Amino acid sequence: MAVPKKRTGHSAQGHRRSNWKATTPETTKCPNCGATVLTHTVCTECGTYKGKPVSLKDRKEEAVKEEKPAKKSTKKAAKAEEKVEKAEEVKAEESKTEEVKAETETKEEN
Repeated sequence: MAVPKKRTGHSAQGHRRSNWKATTPETTKCPNCGATVLTHTVCTECGTYKGKPVSLKDRKEEAVKEEKPAKKSTKKAAKAEEKVEKAEEVKAEESKTEEVKAETETKEEN
């Protein structure tokens, strides 16, 4: 194995490494969301490349948007739906009572 006879000096080492320069990476704007993106890479903001969704997350969202399969109702899901419906009914009743109170107050003032 070849071994250098003498150690390379700092100056010679610096001259050799003088062309080791970091360059700024090329960037472009994403056509979908307008974020700054490295060229030839997937957008980190929206997950698209050349206007098409690439990331698995976006593909899943598109699949859900295209067709929503009918879910089998489970007991838990049914109970959750009932709670939501009851809460909506209660809110509707409260808003009606507030409207009636406001009307009666305006009549009393006149």
